Amino acid sequence: MLDKLARLEEEYRELEGLLADPEVLKDPKRYQSLSRRYAEMGEVIGFIREYRKVLEDLEGLETLLEDPELKEMAKAEKEALLARKEALEKELERHLLPKDPMDERDAIVEIRAGTGGEEAALFARDLLEMYLRFAEEMGFETEILDSHPTDLGGFSKVVFEVRGPGAYGTFKYESGVHRVQRIPVTETQGRIHTSTATVAVLPKAEEEDFTLNMDEIRIDVMRASGPGGQGVNTTDSAVRVVHLPTGIMVTCQDSRSQIKNREKALMILRSRLLEMKRAEEAEKLRQTRLAQIGTGERSEKIRTYNFPQSRVTDHRIGFTLYDLEGVLSGNLKPILEALKRADQERQLAAMAEEELKA
Repeated sequence: MLDKLARLEEEYRELEGLLADPEVLKDPKRYQSLSRRYAEMGEVIGFIREYRKVLEDLEGLETLLEDPELKEMAKAEKEALLARKEALEKELERHLLPKDPMDERDAIVEIRAGTGGEEAALFARDLLEMYLRFAEEMGFETEILDSHPTDLGGFSKVVFEVRGPGAYGTFKYESGVHRVQRIPVTETQGRIHTSTATVAVLPKAEEEDFTLNMDEIRIDVMRASGPGGQGVNTTDSAVRVVHLPTGIMVTCQDSRSQIKNREKALMILRSRLLEMKRAEEAEKLRQTRLAQIGTGERSEKIRTYNFPQSRVTDHRIGFTLYDLEGVLSGNLKPILEALKRADQERQLAAMAEEELKA
């Protein structure tokens, strides 16, 4: 493990040098990417430095243990240091777990209104705004790829892209069914309703990941639609792409350019096919998405937003926050950090189980 820790320390020092390099400062995108990685590494570097200090202190105690007058005090200190050493080793094991290579990719996020009619569509809009604020806070760029607004300002479906190193790794824990409990604006008697919206997060596929056979794809063009005649194109710029072997259908209508809508639809299709391929491979390895905290099936209820109690509960790990307003304003970090930690602990437990079997 010490070799791995040394490599991380070396990478951290290299990042410090690069961030002070005038040439890097001239490239905002590269500087932002390096800054994010540097910030990410800050926690593990802190643990490494403390771990090395604990090892040094333990070594220094050996001479004190031979001193009759200081022996008892040194014993007590050694026990405390050994306990801290064990805790730090567990933290470092978490940080040294292999990463999903897709985590550094851009992400495609799709939100669909579920049960609850217009209230579900309004909730889908709330989730969109929450994610856009969170993405901005994290330094990611976003772009709406496709949207289907409703009469009251909600969305029956909206798809957007999140661009930046680590976007997919950050957003992947959001896949699943989100539930809201509140009094809808359409409710006249003050009753609390429960509505849902489904979120799917895909790693953005590159052309080399999945080659599309255009003979297996049907592309239809149509006139874009919108509520009450608003934002409706007067030309046939909306595009529907159908992958004939799987039946997957993607529509894009947000751009007034048919070519751009076609490009976006094919990009989303490629990402969906890549995710399907990844799921099939995971099934073969008996590591289905249901076994993973962050990538559950779409039918899995993952989180509840309760307005009367200002409560947000993530059901996968039993994590609750009484800061509904903050979460909907984009403060997702506490929830996502808890999910990431739980996912890492699951992986460590699985690895330990495999070692016992071996």
